[in-house]
Amino acid sequence: MGKTIIISNRLPIQLQIHNGGITAVPSVGGLATGMKSVHSGGDSLWIGWSGLTDEDIPEELAGDIDEALAKHGSSKVKLTIKEVDGFYYGFSNRTIWPLFHYFLEYSEFELESWEIYKNVNQKFADAIVEKANEDDTIWVHDYQLMLVPQMVKEKLPNISIGFFLHIPFPSFEIFRTLPWREEILKGLLGSDLIGFHTYDYERHFLSSVRRILGLEVSFNDIYLENRIIKVDSFPMGIDYKKFSDAAKEHQQRSPENQSELQQRLNKHKKSTPDAKFLLSIDRLDYSKGIAKRLNAFEYFLKKYPQYKEKVRLIILAVPSRSNVPQYQLLKKEIDELVGRINGEFSTVSWTPIWYFYRSMPFENLIDLYTSCDIAWLTPIRDGMNLVAKEFIATRTDKTGVLILSEMAGSANEMNESLLINPNNFEQIADTIKQAINMPIEEQQERNNVLQKRLARYNVEKWANDFMTSLKNQKEKSHSYVSRNLSANVLNSIAKDYKKAKKRLLFIDYDGTLAGFHINPQKASPDEELYALLDTIASQENTDMYLISGRDKETFTKWFLPKKYNMIVEHGVWISRGGEDFYMLENVKKDWMEKIHPVLESFVDRTPGSFIEEKNYSLAWHYRNTDPDFGQKRASELNTVLTSLIANDDLSVLNGNKVMEIKSSNVNKGRAALRVNTEATYDYDFIFAIGDDWTDEFMFQELPESAVTVKVGHQKTAAKYYVDGIKNVRTILKRFVD
Repeated sequence: MGKTIIISNRLPIQLQIHNGGITAVPSVGGLATGMKSVHSGGDSLWIGWSGLTDEDIPEELAGDIDEALAKHGSSKVKLTIKEVDGFYYGFSNRTIWPLFHYFLEYSEFELESWEIYKNVNQKFADAIVEKANEDDTIWVHDYQLMLVPQMVKEKLPNISIGFFLHIPFPSFEIFRTLPWREEILKGLLGSDLIGFHTYDYERHFLSSVRRILGLEVSFNDIYLENRIIKVDSFPMGIDYKKFSDAAKEHQQRSPENQSELQQRLNKHKKSTPDAKFLLSIDRLDYSKGIAKRLNAFEYFLKKYPQYKEKVRLIILAVPSRSNVPQYQLLKKEIDELVGRINGEFSTVSWTPIWYFYRSMPFENLIDLYTSCDIAWLTPIRDGMNLVAKEFIATRTDKTGVLILSEMAGSANEMNESLLINPNNFEQIADTIKQAINMPIEEQQERNNVLQKRLARYNVEKWANDFMTSLKNQKEKSHSYVSRNLSANVLNSIAKDYKKAKKRLLFIDYDGTLAGFHINPQKASPDEELYALLDTIASQENTDMYLISGRDKETFTKWFLPKKYNMIVEHGVWISRGGEDFYMLENVKKDWMEKIHPVLESFVDRTPGSFIEEKNYSLAWHYRNTDPDFGQKRASELNTVLTSLIANDDLSVLNGNKVMEIKSSNVNKGRAALRVNTEATYDYDFIFAIGDDWTDEFMFQELPESAVTVKVGHQKTAAKYYVDGIKNVRTILKRFVD
C-alpha cells in the first residue's frame, strides 16, 4: 500500500523566522481542514511552497526549515521572488483567475508569465517524482498547478493521480480565448480523476476537451490513448462540527467573557431591538461582487425607505492580492462607495454600513455569524463559497436567513436559501425585504433541511469521496489495461508470426495506419509506411490485405502500383497482387438517388460536414463540425435514415465521425471471412487490426485463434487494444525484424 501525496501551491503550515530560528504552525480552515483525514499518520506527504522565497531564507536555516516541515509531514518546493511574481501573481492571478471567473477584460496573456508558470509547475512535478513511487496516490489541487498531472504522468505512467479545481471552469467560449488552452487541457488530462465543485464546471470542461482536443467523451469518461480519465463533481463541504460547536459554546458565554466585538454588537441590538443586521463576508476580490452589493443596498434603501434606521449592513472585506492593480482599484472603489452611501443616508444615531477591511480571528467570525439576522452573499462568480455554509452551521436555534447568489457553486446544494441574480437590483431589494419579514417558523424550516445536508456532506466526506473515487478509477483502469497489448504479449505474438507457415493479415487504413485528415483525400501514405508495407507484402507465405472503407479510386492511385492485396468500400471491391479491382459482392446503387438529397440537407444545416460519394455507398463526414452539434445532427440523421431504408436492404455504419450508408450484405467481416474460407490452404497465423466500429465485424467473424487488435480505448470484440497509430507501426515492425 503506497502513501498519499497531496500537492498544493501553499503548504498547510505557517513558517516564521524569528530570533534566528524557525517556527512552524499548522494552518486552520479551508483545504488544510478538509485534508486532515487524508493527510494523517506516516503514510502521507504534503508538497507545496512554504511561503518563503529563496531570498527570504538564510542559508544556515535551510536545513532547519526542512526539519520543521518534516515534523508536520510536509516537504517544500523552493521558489524565487521572480518565480512567485510570474507564477502566482502573474499567470495564476492575472490570467487564469480572471478568465475562469468570466472577467475577460482583466485577463493578461503574457508569454513571460506563461513560461514561468510552466517552469514552476515542472518544479512541483519534479518534487513529486523525487518523493513518489508508482504505487503511491497523488492528489493535486487547484489552478496554480494545472500542468503538474501530465508532467508527473510522463515520468511515472502507472501512478494514480487526482486533480481538483477549487474555482469555476469557464464555458468553452471563454476558455478558448486562452492562448495556451491545449497545454492546460493536456496538463489536466495527466490525471486519472478530475474533480469540480459542480456539474456545470464539469460540463464546461468536457465540452472544451471535445471541441479543442477532439477527444472522445462518453458521459463523464474521456478516452485518451491507453487511459480512461474520469471527470466528476464533488461539492466541497465545511468542518460542520467545528462551526456548530463553536456557536454553541459562544451562546453559553457570560457577558463578561464575550469578546469586545460581541459586546458592541449586543449594545447596538439592544438599542434598536427591531433592527436587522445583514452580514457580508468576502475576500476583497472583483469576483465577489462587493461593489454591486453596495449599489444594490443603496437601491434597497431608496426603494423601501421605511427600513432606514431598521437595517445595518456589516461588510467584512478580507485583504487579498493587494499588489495586483485591479485589487487596488477595487479597494478604492469600495472605500468610496461606503463613504458615499453612509454620507447620504446616515443619521445621528444610525450608520447604514459598518465596513471592516481586515482579517478577523475565528472567534470574531462566530460573533458575526451568530449575531447577524441575514447573511447576504452575492458573488458574481464563485467556485463554491463556504461562508454560506459556515453561516448556516452556526445557527444553533435554526433562525437566520441566507441570501445567496445563484452564481455561487454552493447555490446548487442550498436551494432552501433565497437565491438571487447578483445583477438584478430589483430582485435583490425585494429579497432583502422578504428576508427581513420572513416568519421564524419558515426560517427554521429552511435551515433545518440545510443543516442536515451540510452536517452529512462535510469537508471530510468530500475528501474521502474523492479519494474513494480515485481508488475505484485506478482499479477500473487496471481491469481495462489487462487487455492492453503489452510488451510481453507482443513478444509472444511476434514469435508466433515468425514461426508460422502461412500468414494472413488484415490491416485497416484510416485511424490505424494513418491519422484522420480534414480532407480524407489528403491522408496519403508517407514513405515510412510504404517501406513497412512493402517489406511485409514481400515476405514469403504472407498474405497481407489492406481493408478499408475507402473508395477504390483512391486506393488504386495509392497502392495498386505496389501490388498489395486490397479490400475497399467495406468489402464491395477486392484487388489481389496488383490486378484491377473486381466486385466481391453484388450490390445495387439505385438507392443513392433517394438518400443523397437527405444527406445534402444535413450538410446545408451542419457547417463543416460534407458528403463522400463512393461507388456503392455514401458517407456523411462530420469530423470538422462542432463536436456537440455534429453529434446531435448525427443522431438526427440516424433517425431519418433508419425510417428511409427500412425496406431497402441497406444499413448505416456509424464510424469515427462519419456515417456511411451501404448495402446490408456488405461489411469487412464478411469480406475477411470469404478471403479466409476460400483460400486453398489453411492459415496458421491470422492477424487483424482496426480502429473503427466497422472493424468490429472483422473481429467477430475471424476464427477464435486470430490475433485481433483494436486501435483506441473503446469497447471492442478484439482480444487486445493499442493506444495509437505509432503503436500500430511498432507492432508491424516486429513482424519484419
